[in-house]
Amino acid sequence: MATTTTDNVGVSQTSKRKAAASNSDENGMNAVTYSKYGGSDVLEVKTIDKPVIEDDEVLVRVHAAGVDRGVWHLMMGQPYPIRLVGFGLRAPKNPVLGMDVAGVVEAVGKNVTRFQSGDEVFGIGTGSYADYARAHEDKLALKPANLTFKQAAVVAISGLTSLQGLRDHGRVEPGQQVLIIGASGGVGTFAVQIAKAFDAHVTGVCSTAKMDMVQSIGADQVIDYTREDFAERKQHYDLILDIGGNSSLARLRGALVPDGTLVIVGGETGGRWLGGVDRQLRALVLSRFVSQKLDTFVSSENHEDLIVLKDLIESEKVTPVIDRTYPLAEVSEAIRYLEDGRAKGKVVIA
Repeated sequence: MATTTTDNVGVSQTSKRKAAASNSDENGMNAVTYSKYGGSDVLEVKTIDKPVIEDDEVLVRVHAAGVDRGVWHLMMGQPYPIRLVGFGLRAPKNPVLGMDVAGVVEAVGKNVTRFQSGDEVFGIGTGSYADYARAHEDKLALKPANLTFKQAAVVAISGLTSLQGLRDHGRVEPGQQVLIIGASGGVGTFAVQIAKAFDAHVTGVCSTAKMDMVQSIGADQVIDYTREDFAERKQHYDLILDIGGNSSLARLRGALVPDGTLVIVGGETGGRWLGGVDRQLRALVLSRFVSQKLDTFVSSENHEDLIVLKDLIESEKVTPVIDRTYPLAEVSEAIRYLEDGRAKGKVVIA
C-alpha cells in the first residue's frame, strides 16, 4: 500500500476563518474571487450568492478543494490561448477560482440520475474555492470510502492526468521500464503509484529533498536530478512520462528504447503565448517520422475514469500524497507555495 507524507497544516489564522464563517448565510457563501487576471494578489475572499445549478448539474457543499498548476494558469490567464477557449478574454468569465473538489451533495438538477442529496462525492467542479460549487454529474463520483474529504479533494485532476497518460497514451504494460520525470509533484505521485498498479518497473526523477517520499510511494529507483542526468544513464526506458519538464526532445528520445513511447504531460517554460506547448507540438510532428511514439494529450474529465481511480484507491493501490493544508482565507499562500516548487505531492484547501 502506498504511504502519504505528513499533512502539514499551512500557517492558519483562526480569526480569518471565524470572520469568513460569520459572513455567510443561507443565501450567500464565502468564496475566493478574482475580477482580473494576475498574481495571487488579485484574489479576494468575498461573500457572494450561492451558484445556481443547471438541470444536469449538482450543487456540492465543499469540504475541501485541491490546488494544481491549472489553477495558477487560470488565475494568470496564461498562456493566452486559454482565454480564447471560454475562460474569458479580458477578464475571468467565472469569478470564483478552483476545480478539484470533495464534499456533500446539497441539491441536484432534475436530469441528474447518479447522485442524490447527502451523497459524499469527489471530482471536478466550477469554483471550488467556496462554500458551494457547481459540478456536472459526469465529472463526479462517490467518494472513496477509505479517504477523508481532504484526500479525496486532490484526486481528480492529477489522478485523471496520470491514469490517461499511462494507460491510454503510454499503453503501459507489466514489466515495462517506465521513467517518470517530475515524480514528486501532484501528477507525479499518482503516476508512480498507478504505474506500479500496472506492474511496471518505475524510476522516478525528483530533487534530493523529495527522494525518500518518491521511494515510499513505490518507485523502484529514484534519480536525483541535481546530481545525475537521466539522459546520460545507460538505462533505456519503454515509456517516459514527462510531467512539466523542459528537457529537449533529443534528450528524451535518447533515453527511450527504439520503439519506446514518450508522453509529454505539460511544460512550464513561462511563455505567455505557448507556455511550453511548443515542445509538445514539435513532438507530435516529429512522431510521424521516427520509430518512437511521441505523444501529448489533454486529459478527459469523465465519470468512468473517476470510478477507475476510486477502485484503485479502495484497493489500496493508490493513496493521495498531501503536503500541506490551508484554510480558504489563505488560498493565495497555497498557490504561492505550489508555484515555488516546494510541494511534495498535493496542496489542499480545507
